[in-house]
Amino acid sequence: MPSLVAAAPDVADLYLASASPRRGELLGQIGVRFAVLSAGVDEQHFAGESPEAYVCRLAASKAQAGLQRALAEGKPCRPVLGADTTVVVSGQILGKPISEADACGMLVRLSDGAHTVLTAVSIATENSVETRLSSSLVVFRRLARAEMRAYWRSGEPSDKAGGYGIQGLAAVFVKSIQGSYSGIMGLPLAETAELLKLYRVPIWQPSR
Repeated sequence: MPSLVAAAPDVADLYLASASPRRGELLGQIGVRFAVLSAGVDEQHFAGESPEAYVCRLAASKAQAGLQRALAEGKPCRPVLGADTTVVVSGQILGKPISEADACGMLVRLSDGAHTVLTAVSIATENSVETRLSSSLVVFRRLARAEMRAYWRSGEPSDKAGGYGIQGLAAVFVKSIQGSYSGIMGLPLAETAELLKLYRVPIWQPSR
């Protein structure tokens, strides 16, 4: 049975440049031995930058920042994985809500319609960085104002792009999805496995 717990650095095959518990759980689900090595990056969106270019740039920047931290700290040499997720509706990026009004405003835009969830995943080494992009379509049912407010007060959406987490309470908002469920959660596993294979990082490993 694959372990859902991050490995110690000396037995890890990969560094995860993210403190997201969801990404860690997804890596554990496919049996990757990883150690968390988070590194912050500037997430500012550049004028004229497409949502696809934005999310790919951030994923690569996170992986490269994690790599630089590993090198600076003299850690064992391992590939570093970074990822970024954004929600796009009518061509506009929805970030993480900062208040109840902000969160409800996002949910109003998502209510009774379709939106796109983009997740990019990158792996960086000293010699290269490779990125893959996942795009999924999510359709929400019509939401009532009262449940939008109640959802915000649950505490769940405060750190979620687009103001919701599909794997949590907001699952009841979703009528349908087209694409990668794990990508909507924050780490598209098919694309991730492709990169892991490229960098010879094993999957399906038993826990130690």
